[in-house]
Amino acid sequence: MTFARHAPIDDLDRLPRMPAWVTSARSERLEDVAFLSGASLAHLHLVLARGDVPQGLLRDRLALHAAEACVAFSGRPERASELRDAVHLLRPGDLPGPAGETYMAWRRAVERPVSVNALGRALPTHPPEQIAGWLDAGQGAPMTRAAMVLEAVLAEAPRAEVPALVLADAALAQMLGWEHLVPLLAMDLKRADLRKRGDDLRVACHRAVVASAVDAERLSADLARRAAHLKAVAPKLRAKGAGDAVKMFLTRDAVAPSALPLPDRAARRLCDRLVELGAVRELTGRDTFR
Repeated sequence: MTFARHAPIDDLDRLPRMPAWVTSARSERLEDVAFLSGASLAHLHLVLARGDVPQGLLRDRLALHAAEACVAFSGRPERASELRDAVHLLRPGDLPGPAGETYMAWRRAVERPVSVNALGRALPTHPPEQIAGWLDAGQGAPMTRAAMVLEAVLAEAPRAEVPALVLADAALAQMLGWEHLVPLLAMDLKRADLRKRGDDLRVACHRAVVASAVDAERLSADLARRAAHLKAVAPKLRAKGAGDAVKMFLTRDAVAPSALPLPDRAARRLCDRLVELGAVRELTGRDTFR
């Protein structure tokens, strides 16, 4: 069984909305889109600092969206539900397949604070010195550096879209002073954008970040409400280890009962109870392998 948060909307203070002039503006000029992406990142920076937003859960959900986009780049048919199954229902000794590997790379990239070692864990086929060299390829403002890192990776390894996007988002996070990588570029860049260079690539990156920052802000507000409801019903759970299980639900996009710190039967009962309370949602729609 694989579960994720699904709860009624509580009367939480609403997170500040992205200004309409950011979301409605349309421009192709570099200086204009740069201004809009800067505004959207400044707004997202405030959202990422809020204690009522489950930051680990937000990053894990964005990692799923980034993986889904990257899988689509490669022409594969897997979407979010298949990616979840490929990773969360993986049995010991099984291989996740190419799509599952992409999802695991993004999940590992967001789990730990940004560093060459953490990125090496997400991208194990690339040695640390190569990762460090790519990260140092960019100069200038945050988005300029991210675009230069993206361009440098793809110039050296044209088929390495996932490492290129992971490292570009890592460079952006470093420049913005964010402790963790937040997937932004992969979600809204198009495959054709990855073939662009110079100013054309920077324009595409600016536009992608505006769109993805808006999506991340909306997702943050939704997850904050759902997390508040899960915390509110947590005292009703009597199972030993329920507190640790709730913490897992607050940091992961999906959780299989087998991953919870409880015996198998107790874990399933806990998940069923949380579904009854409207705090989590069963994702697969199946009677078995849920």
